[in-house]
Amino acid sequence: MSNLDRQPALSTCGGRGFVVAEPVRELLSPRQVKLGESTEVRRLLPNLGRRMVGAWCFVDHYGPDDIADEPGMQVPPHPHQGLQTVSWLHEGEVLHRDSVGSLQLVRPRELGLMTSGRGISHSEESPRSHARFLHGAQLWVALPEAHRHVDPHFQHHADLPHVAAPGLTATVILGTLDTATSPGTTYSPIVGADLSLTAGTETRLPLEPDFEYAVLSMSGEAHVDEVPLQPGSMLYLGCGRTELPLRAASDAGLMLLGGEPFEEEIVMFWNWIGRSHDDIAQAREDWTNGTRFGEVKGYDGPPLPAPELPPTHLKPRGRVR
Repeated sequence: MSNLDRQPALSTCGGRGFVVAEPVRELLSPRQVKLGESTEVRRLLPNLGRRMVGAWCFVDHYGPDDIADEPGMQVPPHPHQGLQTVSWLHEGEVLHRDSVGSLQLVRPRELGLMTSGRGISHSEESPRSHARFLHGAQLWVALPEAHRHVDPHFQHHADLPHVAAPGLTATVILGTLDTATSPGTTYSPIVGADLSLTAGTETRLPLEPDFEYAVLSMSGEAHVDEVPLQPGSMLYLGCGRTELPLRAASDAGLMLLGGEPFEEEIVMFWNWIGRSHDDIAQAREDWTNGTRFGEVKGYDGPPLPAPELPPTHLKPRGRVR
């Protein structure tokens, strides 16, 4: 998934100094962002009050959108570096193409995981003949220094493990939840899970006290640690929890995101993650010159041009609580 903002901010993220080391209930409001001609997303990360949750550094929620008479998602070829993209659908399909030759249709509750490493480009589009509704989330995971230059690759996993309790089914997208571990490759301690709750369910989900967590509401009415969540909103939970109370007023869908706090400070700009302004400037030059990120073949349209890079000065951020 691309950040299509033509005037994106150059921002620093990460570092344990910005982590809340105790349980909290911090409600994050989304920012509305246009994605192509017919898709509008709700951007939860990076947020004015919260930049990362573990290694999770970018979260968009979109839909349900009626695209029966629309082209749906149409994101031209664009580059990534230093991160993994996670495609997660509740409704619809997304066709993924990339510069290492991958061509994959991702369907609801299948994992599309692209590791950009040192550099890759890809496109995402709704197939010409597509389902009426499109609903899902697109997320990025920051790669730690030791792995941010790995070879780019794409993984697709149609069958993912589940954790079940009365009224709850949790599909493990990345990492480990309770006794279930996703086959998706990870490079830092992390967890992502899709939670389906039936109306009237009250349950508790086991958590790792060393992780920080957030919960994204996908659909329905649910209370997370007694905080009501509306679809498209996200609740940051901090660290120090061993379990999470959940209550569903209706059938509801949630996404649990968590991980060990990301120790390194990173620099994010457009669709790149680096460690300095120079990293980002080099990525922009390489994309503009047609080097390093490869070519996406088969997409009907030109690639996205890189936006202008702002001045080198990055304003320091205060500690977020």
